[in-house]
Amino acid sequence: MDADVIVVGAGLAGLVAAHELTSRGRRVALVDQENAANLGGQAFWSFGGLFLVDSPEQRRLGVKDSFDLAWNDWQGSAGFDRTEDEDSWAVRWARAYVEWAAGEKRSWLAGHGITFLPTVGWAERGDLRAGGHGNSVPRFHIAWGTGTGVVEPFVRYAKQAVRDGLLTVHHRHRVDHLIVEGGTARGVRGTVLVPDDSPRGVASSRDAAGAFELTAQAVVVTSGGIGADHDIVRRHWPERLGTPPAEMVTGVPAYVDGRNWDPIWPGHGIRILPGPSSMWFDALGRRLPEPYLPGYDTLGTLRHLRTAEGLAEHDHSWFVLTRKIVEKEFALSGSEQNPDITAKDRAGFLRERVLGRGAPGPVDAFLRNGADFVTAPDLEQLVDKMNRLTDEPLLDAAALRRQIEARDLQLANPYAKDAQVQGIRNARRYIGDRLGRVAAPHRILDPAAGPLIGVKLHILTRKTLGGIQTDLDSRALGADGTPVEGLYAAGEVAGFGGGGVHGYNALEGTFLGGCLFSGRAAGRAAARQTA
Repeated sequence: MDADVIVVGAGLAGLVAAHELTSRGRRVALVDQENAANLGGQAFWSFGGLFLVDSPEQRRLGVKDSFDLAWNDWQGSAGFDRTEDEDSWAVRWARAYVEWAAGEKRSWLAGHGITFLPTVGWAERGDLRAGGHGNSVPRFHIAWGTGTGVVEPFVRYAKQAVRDGLLTVHHRHRVDHLIVEGGTARGVRGTVLVPDDSPRGVASSRDAAGAFELTAQAVVVTSGGIGADHDIVRRHWPERLGTPPAEMVTGVPAYVDGRNWDPIWPGHGIRILPGPSSMWFDALGRRLPEPYLPGYDTLGTLRHLRTAEGLAEHDHSWFVLTRKIVEKEFALSGSEQNPDITAKDRAGFLRERVLGRGAPGPVDAFLRNGADFVTAPDLEQLVDKMNRLTDEPLLDAAALRRQIEARDLQLANPYAKDAQVQGIRNARRYIGDRLGRVAAPHRILDPAAGPLIGVKLHILTRKTLGGIQTDLDSRALGADGTPVEGLYAAGEVAGFGGGGVHGYNALEGTFLGGCLFSGRAAGRAAARQTA
């Protein structure tokens, strides 16, 4: 055989699986359709957020967390409703993952040299129900080095394993078929692609140069999701979310088969991680109802924007905010959008994000260059500029003014009936948000807080929440629910474990962790099989 184990996909889950295997002396063939510059896959581009429960960072900030609270949040978010069928293993994966996040995960990460910023984020507050979607407390731990820093040790292990003769990396090899003999996975075959030296993340050639076949005792599939292929996304769009949009931007590299002012891959869109203060309006200028507020219930907001009256033909919505809000509250997801954290520049992070005045450099670049950002000294001029970004003028300045003024009147007292204003004040009770994440409450139309900013928002493809069903050893299950001998799946292709560990909604910081956890399980189980 060509190896003890074949790993298909050189993203984070694949690298973790390969490390678990080679550290146990197994010979591994790592197969990937991209070139060597793309080791680490999509995870390299991520913000590096990881879900941890009752961590030292949380405790230092006065956050009281526990496994019971986190598991309640996970179940409320996932909404598992097919526990005898599709969700049967997903529920077990979910509980195992939350137990890991509340236990060994942090020390395991530290053992690989991964450390965290002292602040803990709260990227999605949920749907305002104790038993519903969302985190009850901040759990978004950002790694020093962002996603690049999370990937880094496993790339280093892979390179060392190559030098040790335990790992062979087959770049520009696209797997098209699994070889299954007698019900057992025995290898893979596919297409050798022509050499392509494109930089990381850039779309590469799919021209064929030949064919290949590799055999082994086991195969681990870590081939990722579907976010870069919008046709497939539309084909799998759930009915409960209304009609799929005609236009989307892409939050993943091209090989994961919005508009960004400095794009890397086609249709490159950047996810905004907003604080709670921006006002959110639909394409017709109607303020979104709670809980569809910035940083609360992303999937619920998507459902509202795709099903509310009059919106099916419109694929965009709007943030309206002030310069004061954008300077404090806008974070952009992605390693390339956070150069200080990616470079582990602690002094730069403190200087720009905590002590600095003005928007962080990448945010300011979007304000100056972004095709979907407009600024103006007053609302009428702002709305005029916003209307120029659409095929027809859909927004009425007077209607927006009435809604904004009604919200602004809620700020005269330290209490209010407006759910968003309540949320702003609640967020500022958490020291991590008050110091570096949530602007002091102020009127949107206060000239001293301006200029006003409008941001045109598009639907962004990001993560695939379903996939190959697996047991807790990451063994791929056949249609009859029994394991396919010798076949494993991990990472996004396995729904980050169990075929859909997140259910209907994912808590933030659980994607990288899902790659780590499921890749680790697959590597360890495959190592036992090939002992």
